[in-house]
Amino acid sequence: MRIVVSGAAGFVGSHMCDRLLEEGHSVVALDNYLTGARANLAHLAGHPRFVFVAQDIIASFTVEGAVDCVVHMASPASPKDYLEHPIETLDVGSLGTRRMLELALAKNARFMVTSTSECYGDPLVHPQVETYWGNVNPVGPRSCYDESKRFAEALTMAYHRKHGVPTNIARIFNTYGPRMKLNDGRVVPAFLDQALRGEPMTVFGSGLQTRSFCYVSDMVDGLYRLMSCEERYPVNLGNPREMTILEFAEHIRRMTGTQSEIVFQALPEDDPKQRQPDIAKARAVLGWEPRVPLEEGLRHTVAYFRGIADTVA
Repeated sequence: MRIVVSGAAGFVGSHMCDRLLEEGHSVVALDNYLTGARANLAHLAGHPRFVFVAQDIIASFTVEGAVDCVVHMASPASPKDYLEHPIETLDVGSLGTRRMLELALAKNARFMVTSTSECYGDPLVHPQVETYWGNVNPVGPRSCYDESKRFAEALTMAYHRKHGVPTNIARIFNTYGPRMKLNDGRVVPAFLDQALRGEPMTVFGSGLQTRSFCYVSDMVDGLYRLMSCEERYPVNLGNPREMTILEFAEHIRRMTGTQSEIVFQALPEDDPKQRQPDIAKARAVLGWEPRVPLEEGLRHTVAYFRGIADTVA
C-alpha cells in the first residue's frame, strides 16, 4: 500500500514509518517539525519507498497519486509541548484532522487517527475501558490536548457515518523507547535525564499515582494491526501492567545505577491519578497484547539516552 503518515518525525510516528517500510509499503511522511525531530527520520534518507514532505497539515495541501491509507499521528503529545503550543495543539486536532480525513475521502483511502488515554481525563473507572466516557476538565491547562483528541475522535466518526470512510481510532496509553526527546517532560525521559546526570529525580505529588508503560515496538505493532481492522470505535493500546510513579523511579535507579535521590514537588493541575488500560478489546479484535517486558524495554531506552547524553557532553 501507499500510506500517508502525519507526524512522521515524532517519537511513535517515526517508528511507525519504519514498520510500514519493513512490511513492504510505501510511505509519504508529513511533518512540520514543531515537536518532531529530523534525526528520527535521518536513517530513511534515500530509501526507495520513503518520501518526506515538510508540511504543516493545518494548511491546505495535496498528495499526488494514489493513496491507500492515511495515518494521522501529528500532535504535540507531552505536557511540556502542548502547554507551550496550546493553540497549535487544538488546531492539529481539529483542522489538521479534517485535512487528513478529506485526503482519505478524496483518495478513497482508509483512515486511522492516534488518539490518547487522556480522553479519559482523571478517570473514575479503573482500569479504563473504551466505553467509559471520561472525566475531563474542558477548561483546564491540559484541555488543549485532551479536547483536541476528543474532537478528533468525534470528527473521525462523523466522516465514517456521513461519508463511509473506513476509519480506526487508537487510544494510546503511556509509551516509551528510543527517539523520545530528552527534554520531553514526560516521566520516562525526565527520570532518565536526571538519573544519568546524577541529579535528583523529581516525583510530582506523593508518587502513588499510577501509570502503565508500553514499549514502542509493541505500540507500533498494535497500530499496524488496527489500521487494517474493521473495528470503527476506539481501541485501547497500552500495557496493562500498572505501577506507581515511585515504583517506576526505583526501576530507573536500578537500570542506570544512579545515586540520584528522589525529591517531591506539587502535582500539576488535572494530572490523572490512575492510568491502566483495559485491553480486552485489543486482544479480541486484533489478537494483540504487549510482549516486551519493562526491564528489556528500559535496557534499550537507557542505552539510547546514554548515547544522547554522550553526544551532548
